[in-house]
Amino acid sequence: MRRQKSLVSFALPMLAALLSALVLTGFSGGAARANVSTTTSLNTAFTQASQESGVPISILKALCYMEGRLSNHGGHPSLDGGYGCMHLIQNERGDTLTQAAKALHVDPQQLKSDSATNIRGGAAVLHDEAIQLSPSHTLPGNLGDWYGTLVAYSHATTHSTALMYADALFKIVQNGFSAPNETGEVVTLAPESVKVNKATASNIKAATTIPSGCQVDANVDYPGAVDCILDPNAYDCTPPPAVYPYCTYESANRPTDLSVNYVVIHDTETSLQGALNVFQSHTSGVSINYIVDTDGTVYELVHDKDFAYHVGNYWYNQHSVGIEHVGYDATGFLWYNAAQYLASAKLTAYLVNKYNIPLDHDHIVSHGTVPSPSLSTNHVDPGPYWLWTYYLNLVQQESGAPFTAKSKDSHIITLKPSTDKKPLGKNGTETPANFNFFYLYTGPSTQSARIPQLGDPTDVTDETNNVETNISYYYLAKVKDPAGTGDTLYEIWYGESDQAHSTPSSLLQSAHLAWLAVPPGAAVEGQGTAVTLNDPSGTVPIYGRPVTGTTVIATAPSNAVFVSGYTYVEDGTTNLWYEINYNHRQAWVPASAITPVQSIKAGK
Repeated sequence: MRRQKSLVSFALPMLAALLSALVLTGFSGGAARANVSTTTSLNTAFTQASQESGVPISILKALCYMEGRLSNHGGHPSLDGGYGCMHLIQNERGDTLTQAAKALHVDPQQLKSDSATNIRGGAAVLHDEAIQLSPSHTLPGNLGDWYGTLVAYSHATTHSTALMYADALFKIVQNGFSAPNETGEVVTLAPESVKVNKATASNIKAATTIPSGCQVDANVDYPGAVDCILDPNAYDCTPPPAVYPYCTYESANRPTDLSVNYVVIHDTETSLQGALNVFQSHTSGVSINYIVDTDGTVYELVHDKDFAYHVGNYWYNQHSVGIEHVGYDATGFLWYNAAQYLASAKLTAYLVNKYNIPLDHDHIVSHGTVPSPSLSTNHVDPGPYWLWTYYLNLVQQESGAPFTAKSKDSHIITLKPSTDKKPLGKNGTETPANFNFFYLYTGPSTQSARIPQLGDPTDVTDETNNVETNISYYYLAKVKDPAGTGDTLYEIWYGESDQAHSTPSSLLQSAHLAWLAVPPGAAVEGQGTAVTLNDPSGTVPIYGRPVTGTTVIATAPSNAVFVSGYTYVEDGTTNLWYEINYNHRQAWVPASAITPVQSIKAGK
C-alpha cells in the first residue's frame, strides 16, 4: 500500500467537499442572473450574489473562505471534483456544477474559471437547498436558521460529518476574518453573534452510499464513525486455529492487559475503497483501527481494545492505535486538507483523553518514525507534507490536554518551521512549499555532500538522511552556513545507513556526527532531555523495541548524545528502557547504557 506517485503542481481546496446523493432543485428566474464579467471584484460578487439569491452575505463569504481561502484554485478541481471557492461538485454523487450553470444560464467552464460566477453559482445552490428544505418553500428568516441548508450543502457521507462542516462554517461567521484573495483583494467578514438553530438539520438525511461491508450503527468506539468492524471469526488471530497471515489483528482487552501509548499516523497510498479492499481481506496480513477519508468521514475497522497489524513492529502494534488517511505521501500536499486534518485531530483528541496519551510527537507518531524491529526497512508515511505543528495544535484544541512539559537544555533543538504551521497555498491549501523534511550533511556547509541515503536520491519520501518536524535533537556545535543560504547547521549524532552500499551490504545503522541544515527561524532551542550512551566495549547496541533479547538494529559509539522523549518499563519485568531519537526514527537503549545529561537552563 505504499506505491509512490509523481509530484504535480496544484493543490486541493481548503475543505474537501463532503459528498452525498442529495438531489437539488434548480434556481428559477433569469433576468437578474446575466453573466458577470471576469473583472468583477470578489466583494462586488458577494454583494450581488447575496442580493439575487437571498443568501446572507456572511454565509457566502464564510463558505468561500472555508472551502478555498477566497481562491478559485486556478480552475482546477479538487480530488472530489469540486470547483472554485464554493466547491461546486461534479462527480458520481452529485452535480451542483451543472445545477449552478443552468440556474445562471452560463457555461460550466465559466463557473470553473471565474471566481465571481463561482460565488453566484454557490449562492444559487444554497438558495435551492433552502427552498427544498422549507415546508413553506421560503428562505430562512434568521441567519442561524441556515444551519440545515449548510448541512445539506456539505454533501456528507454521514450525518455527523455534515454537522461538523456546518459547525466549522458558523465558527468562521462568529469569529470573522480579513484576508486577501489570490489577486490581493482583501475580503473582510466582521464577527457576528449568531444563535445556530441545529433543529433545522434534524430531518436531513446523509448519503446512503456506505462502502460494502460497512454500516452506520452504534457498534463503534468513536462516536460518529462508520462501522466497518472486521468479523472476528474471519480476521482475529487470537483464537486457534487462526494462523497469520490468514488473519489480520489480535483481540485484547486494552488498556487492562496492554497499555496504549501511541497514536500512529499513516496514509493509505490508495483510495478509500482501495484501502478497504486490503483491510477487508483476511489474507492481507495487515489491518488498521481507523481510516479518515478526504471528506473527514471516519471509518472504524478494529476496536480500540484490540490491536491491529499496522506498523511492521509487533510491540508498537500492541501499544498503539493506528489511523490511516486517504492520500499519498509523495504528493501529500494534494491530499491532506482541512476537513481531513480536523476530523483526524478530533479522533486523536478522543484517543489522547481516553488513554491519557502524552500530547507530543514522541507519542503521536508517524509510521515513518516507528523503527523496524529487525534489520529491515520500515514505511515512510505520512511523508514530508504532513503538517505536524498544525496537526498537534488542532489535537490540543480539540482535546483540551496540555502539551507535554519538557525540561530545559540549551543544546536541544526542535524544528517548527513556518512551513509546518499552516498550509501555504493562496487558497489555504498545502503546496509543494509545505515540504518538511530537513537534510543532513557530512560537513558544516550545505556545499558538503549529504550523508549516505539508503534509497533512490529522487525519492522525496526517503527518510534515511533527514528529519521531520517536532522531533528533538542534541547539538554539539552550530554555524551559519558558509554557502550563504541563511541556514544554520547543527552538529548532531545521527544513525546513518552507511553500510547499505558496502560489500557485503548490511541494513545495520551506525551513528555518526553530521550537520543538520535548518532554515532561519525554524528551530526552537532549549526543550528536551539529553542522554549520553555508554558501553564498556565502546560501542552501544541500539534496538527497535524495548524487549530483552530482541534484534540489534543499530549501534552508536560510547559518549554519543541523543534526546530521549520518555522511558518505558518492559512488559512483565522491571527492566527500564530509554527511547532515543536515533535518526528520523525512534530507537531503544536499556537504562544500563544511559547516563542522563545534566540539564542546562535555556540561554546559559
